[in-house]
Amino acid sequence: MNEDFLNSFRESLNTGYIDKKIASELLYQPKLLVNNDNPRKKILSSLLREFENCESFLISVAFVTTGGVASIINMLHQLEEKKIPGKIIVSQYLNFTQPEALRRLLQFKNIELRIATNVNSHSKGYIFKKETYCNLIIGSSNLTQSALASNKEWNLQVSAIRESSIVNKVLNEFEMDFSSATPVDENFIQAYQIIYDKKKLFFNKQEAAIAPIYDKVFEPNTMQSEALKCLKDLRLVGKSKALIISATGTGKTYLGAFDAQAFGSKKMLFVVHRLNIAKKALETFKKVFGENKSMGIYSGNSRELDSDFLFSTVQTISKQAHLTNFERDHFDYIIIDESHRSGAKSYIDLINYFSPKFLLGMTATPERTDGNDIFQLFDHNIAYEIRLSQAMEEKMLCPFHYYGVSDLSIDKEEKEDVKLFNRLTSDERVEKIIAKANFYGTDNGITRGLIFVSKIEEAKVLSEKFNQNGYRTISLSGQNSNEERARAIDALESENYNEKIEYIFTVDIFNEGIDIPMVNQIIMLRPTESAIIFVQQLGRGLRKLDNKSYLTVIDFIGNHNNNYLIPMALYGDSSFDKDKLRKLLSDGSTELPGVSTINFDRVSKEKIFESIDSANMKLLADLKRDYYLLKYKLGRTPMMMNFWGSESRNPFLFIEYSKSYYNFVRKVDPNFEEVLDKNASSLMELFSKEINNSRRVEESLILKLLIETGELTIVDFQDLIEEKYNYKTSRSKIDSCVANINFKFIRKDENV
Repeated sequence: MNEDFLNSFRESLNTGYIDKKIASELLYQPKLLVNNDNPRKKILSSLLREFENCESFLISVAFVTTGGVASIINMLHQLEEKKIPGKIIVSQYLNFTQPEALRRLLQFKNIELRIATNVNSHSKGYIFKKETYCNLIIGSSNLTQSALASNKEWNLQVSAIRESSIVNKVLNEFEMDFSSATPVDENFIQAYQIIYDKKKLFFNKQEAAIAPIYDKVFEPNTMQSEALKCLKDLRLVGKSKALIISATGTGKTYLGAFDAQAFGSKKMLFVVHRLNIAKKALETFKKVFGENKSMGIYSGNSRELDSDFLFSTVQTISKQAHLTNFERDHFDYIIIDESHRSGAKSYIDLINYFSPKFLLGMTATPERTDGNDIFQLFDHNIAYEIRLSQAMEEKMLCPFHYYGVSDLSIDKEEKEDVKLFNRLTSDERVEKIIAKANFYGTDNGITRGLIFVSKIEEAKVLSEKFNQNGYRTISLSGQNSNEERARAIDALESENYNEKIEYIFTVDIFNEGIDIPMVNQIIMLRPTESAIIFVQQLGRGLRKLDNKSYLTVIDFIGNHNNNYLIPMALYGDSSFDKDKLRKLLSDGSTELPGVSTINFDRVSKEKIFESIDSANMKLLADLKRDYYLLKYKLGRTPMMMNFWGSESRNPFLFIEYSKSYYNFVRKVDPNFEEVLDKNASSLMELFSKEINNSRRVEESLILKLLIETGELTIVDFQDLIEEKYNYKTSRSKIDSCVANINFKFIRKDENV
């Protein structure tokens, strides 16, 4: 064995077990593995690294769930391709291990799977064999998504030479347990499924029997409580309009009901764009208000004018003949659902006609691509905002496991060619879709899926081919009536095997405004052309539901220029910063809140990196769109710092395009009236590109302090840097900053 390796190993042991001040190779030092939100840490990340670099692996855990397997399934597939062998022992203790999880593990030919049926095994150990040493991770984490990513867990990771005593003892113990355990095959799983289902049914009955018998009291969740306070504060300062921006599934309708209750509304109007949504909103309000208010529908042939609270479609109530059925102040409180649509004439006519005491807009995505300013309709009063990543952080939504897989290779030049359609609906592609859907599966093995495609004919053909392969599916588009859509959703969620379908193939109609909580698998077969639409489609499956542990998302990634939008949507990053996107992609699931994971196969990951590399992040149309979006949101010309605060585009991209942010605003905004002379404009360009460019915080801070105080000593500045940023800055670095501020490193014509 290499002597340098042994010395490095010994030094690491000294650091870990004797003196933490001893410098040594971090790789071999003992580590405590925990899950943590701030800074973000996940035991899963350490496991995946070990899998990636091992020669073989052994796992002994008490419990395994489908969520736990889903967290590592892509890595297990990679190990199978590399012919890396593994052994896994799980336990039947308390019949907690899920049969579907065993079935998922049984797919891998490189894994020997056994289950301890006669002992109450509580072990939680992961053993990774390397060429000369082993890494042992032993502690409290079972193979479940919560244990690997969110629960409070303690696991100790230690490295030891293959010939060491501890490795010998651990391996002997594992092999002894493995030899006495029962091999798992499909026959065992079917028999165990009966036992598992009986246990589950028993506990469900137990819970129902001991549950208190009373009407459920609906109370605001954390997000809703904060939003309600913000709405109250706005009204206290005399505001009569507000906008709530809240991710799909976070309870916007309940929030509207709670605020109408807090407001003390006597006559309320709830406006939506579809009748089925109006009916569901009415049911939600009934749960909050009980019998205290009469509620009715105003849409189509229904005219329940005498109701205290009316739920109407905009198509009906916005018509002049219907508006005049009401006095302008008839409603004291009006809610516009999906208010990103309110730039349309029908909504504007309604808003201009009525004069309620309070107008509330609610949307998950206020951003518009048509140039309309939705924010001004609500006087730029954003009462509260919660985006997808924060909602995941707050555990308001169902977690997801996303898998980016490479689609069939289709030449980009064939975009409008009939050959493209033939490839999209080919038997080869259908076989691949079905194979991936089965491989990744669902949380409980019972599929209730949505499949998003680009074209109506594609949806029809793919649905027919799925049906020919033994599935029960339906295709839906804008050509189908509301009744047909409702029947399809009922069939997807049905518990009756004879009525149930597995998939709905859909074209655009389920992007928003539809609630199907039981959806547990989403397949994306269309190129990502908008991060907003991607999130809307993802959101169809994120609604929480009892016994739904996660959503499976399978995204078929082809050769598309816009692939860089996928990580932007998944990570909630709108910076258009290439380096940041690359880092997020490389880090996998580490920065993702909760137990959700993001996984790409090798080819799809390469395609996204290629898309990031080749993408032009400084297209004028895109820069202009984001500038105006933030301007509309703020109700004024945004400053560069506002882009950082709004989690928007990296503002330095405006400088890269126009040499200074001032130049950009002058170019795109005719209402911007500030004018600098040529010298001042040139100085602004120099300050923007060379000094205030976020590369050295010292330069920006020196400028700020000099503007504020007029003078600054070097010692005071060094103390400030150490206090604020926790590091020491040298005199030579300060001298360099001062020289740069005075443009000593820039050659410029004397007349500038």
